[in-house]
Amino acid sequence: MSREILIANEAELRKVVRLDTTAVGIVEKAFEALASGEVVMPPVLSMALEAANGEVDVKTAYIPGFDGFAIKVSPGFFDNPKIGLPSLNGLMILFSSTTGLVDALFLDNGYLTDVRTAAAGAVAAKHLAPEEVATAGVMGTGVQARLQIEAAHLVRPFGEVLVWGRDPQKAADCAADIAATLGIEAKAEQDPARLVAQSQLVITTTPASEPVLKAEWLHPGLHITAMGSDQEGKNEIDPAAIAVADLYVCDRVSQCEKLGELRSAIAAGVSSKGTPPELGEIIAGTAQGRTSPDQITICDLTGTGAQDTAIANYALNAIGNAGTRIRA
Repeated sequence: MSREILIANEAELRKVVRLDTTAVGIVEKAFEALASGEVVMPPVLSMALEAANGEVDVKTAYIPGFDGFAIKVSPGFFDNPKIGLPSLNGLMILFSSTTGLVDALFLDNGYLTDVRTAAAGAVAAKHLAPEEVATAGVMGTGVQARLQIEAAHLVRPFGEVLVWGRDPQKAADCAADIAATLGIEAKAEQDPARLVAQSQLVITTTPASEPVLKAEWLHPGLHITAMGSDQEGKNEIDPAAIAVADLYVCDRVSQCEKLGELRSAIAAGVSSKGTPPELGEIIAGTAQGRTSPDQITICDLTGTGAQDTAIANYALNAIGNAGTRIRA
């Protein structure tokens, strides 16, 4: 018996899936589902291609109650901008949770990943950042630097943004884009220590292998969302910062131990506070989040297959009949 499979490209998906409070809510539900213990989510299949300055990640998860489960393939080739190509691309396949048959193929070039990753940052800020954020800082100048700030602004409407990057011109360009998108003041900051000092919310969005944020820069009332470390060998946050923080939270402990900032803290011998809570547990109320405005909090986001399944189901519902359908 033949059946229809929906195929949608990036342009079609951009028309119906946007970085907004709805997308943030969808990703928030995925985190909460992880806390239930009923989600089936295998370890990330991750492959580093050092010769090409690239990497490929494959992520998936089954969430009870969702009509489908996604398998996402996400390549990142970081020299691509030198030849006029984007660093990130990829696709998602959505399978029926009932039959295992393919329901949709999203040729999104990484767009859905961009949205769900930024939305995850907003979820972290919503549950862990101080209630009042006047200045947000972002370290990094790529697509996620822009999107993470845009997403965080949905839940913490700050009035100023500071941008740091190794390339001052890229930092200035990123700040200009943020100012134009959000209609607020945004400027490049050449001193990363000063950026942290002036911010209540800092987001790190780099592929760094050596820390770009030092432990001695931490101050009361600061929240850090670290989302760049998602492979072995990456490290954005000084491992000592994990020990200094009042609260360190993982998106998934088992992933952060292998791919995130927790891996570096363990290797440095400074992770001695026991198993950290997961973001989903804080959302579900089974773990304690921020308890005072003066606390220093860190959230380690490595990206989960549950987020991919959530955004893929949302995309299928949102796109309706806009995509191409083939019979298989």
